[in-house]
Amino acid sequence: MSPLSAARAALRVYAAGAAVLVAQLLRRCLGGFAEPVFCQQPDRVAIVTGGTDGIGYATAKCLARLGMHVVIAGNNDAKAQEVIRKIREETLNSKVEFLYCDLGSMTSIRQFVHKFKMKNVPLHVLVNNAGVMMVPQRQTKDGFEEHLGVNYLGHFLLTNLLLDTLKESGSPGCSARVVTVSSATHYVGELNLDDLQGSTSPWPSSWPFADQSLSAYAREGAWTTIYAAVTPELEGVGGRYFYNEKETRSLQVTYDQRLQQQLWARSCQLTGLPDGSPGAILR
Repeated sequence: MSPLSAARAALRVYAAGAAVLVAQLLRRCLGGFAEPVFCQQPDRVAIVTGGTDGIGYATAKCLARLGMHVVIAGNNDAKAQEVIRKIREETLNSKVEFLYCDLGSMTSIRQFVHKFKMKNVPLHVLVNNAGVMMVPQRQTKDGFEEHLGVNYLGHFLLTNLLLDTLKESGSPGCSARVVTVSSATHYVGELNLDDLQGSTSPWPSSWPFADQSLSAYAREGAWTTIYAAVTPELEGVGGRYFYNEKETRSLQVTYDQRLQQQLWARSCQLTGLPDGSPGAILR
């Protein structure tokens, strides 16, 4: 990719981020939206990746306040202990714990799943929240480009390894759910199956909106995740994209069933999973 093409690509991402930030600022200036009321979730278990910061932290705390047993999956032991203490104190819920999971390591993910399953508890909600954005070009422990390895392949492997527990934990009229947090910047993204590692797409090494948007709007930002995780109205509904607690259309190419199947097969190959070929995901 030429320097000019790279600059144009980066500009599209920055523009998308700026548009989201402006929209959120306008929402707050106009009084925002009323905080949704979620029903209590006793005897239910959730895993939240990246639950020690930002939207993930707000998500974990809200689920704990609803009475759920919350397992935070992350790679910062020291910070996690303080986070667990705070959530327990503020929600009066002692069923909040931390299990180490480095999403940049296939081995770590498998170890996490093994430790979780050894607890012999059900799993009703998996929130794939953790991620990196606009980091310098570098690789995970398995040799994947970091955005691809952490944000996508790590969660792909984690979800597949937990599917059996999720299926066993669901019941008629109360299905288990997988919620994957995305970004509005996907609207300016492109998918090249021949270059998933992004070797021909250099990006800037910083994201000027991330820290501000996560710190100032984390609580509101978590509402859509929690809505997707617990609201009864979505029972039996899957493969949908939500923004501000409302269903909306994701980028048109995401509805390409042939591309979905190709990406699934490639993802299984990269993570060492058998290709289950799930068929259409979004419609």
